[in-house]
Amino acid sequence: MSDYFQETLALTMRWVTRLSRERFSLLFTLAQPMLFWLILFGSLFQGAIDIRGISAPNYMSFLAAGVVVMTVLNNGLAGGVDLLFDKENGFLERLLTSPISRSSIIVSRYIFVMGITSMQVLVILLVAYFFGVHPMTGFSGVAGMVIIGLLFGIGLTSISMAMAFAVKSHGDFFSVIGFLSLPAIFLSTALVPFDAMPGWMAFLAHFNPMTYAIEAIRSLILVGWALAPLVKVVLVMIAFDALCLYGSVRVFKRNVG
Repeated sequence: MSDYFQETLALTMRWVTRLSRERFSLLFTLAQPMLFWLILFGSLFQGAIDIRGISAPNYMSFLAAGVVVMTVLNNGLAGGVDLLFDKENGFLERLLTSPISRSSIIVSRYIFVMGITSMQVLVILLVAYFFGVHPMTGFSGVAGMVIIGLLFGIGLTSISMAMAFAVKSHGDFFSVIGFLSLPAIFLSTALVPFDAMPGWMAFLAHFNPMTYAIEAIRSLILVGWALAPLVKVVLVMIAFDALCLYGSVRVFKRNVG
């Protein structure tokens, strides 16, 4: 276990060191969801509070949960891209032939991606606070939101890393991400509630695990410690993560051996 911990820590620090050398990338990574989705989109549609089914003091309060989960979605699905670049330049092959546990490569990448994501979530909620979004659950609720994001991120990151091992080029990788991310966002309650959706979209949104993460976080912001959405999100995330991990392990074994 000591060796495994050291391997995972060393690989995680490799990702941190790489990002620290790309200061503009780090800045825009932290600022993008807050700037584009929360401030610009939220301000543009502030009048959307009149939409049927939005039970929030303002649209920014309604949107904040969606922005948090969209950030987890985008980061999770893009989490395998650096592994893909390592694969293309031959570094991943050298890692796989070194005397380390192969799972430490996967675990270290998840820790790094979800660490950055957690920082983004905290920045989003801090900025949202100055726009009048004051969670009913206080600081403990913020911790709950981060935990929900981390649970959702397990499945997403495993999908992304499975794609990194399965696809042949980063062009294919980004095409798949684009195909998955936009439908996932619009077929959820990130931007509008169920009541404001066309019937077929609302029906499909009930099968989207992203919806349950959004509704649980939105409940922590607008309602308080309501039990039902928290139980739902835990059960859905367990099923979603188990399915994603099972598929990812099969892809990993087939492509790596």
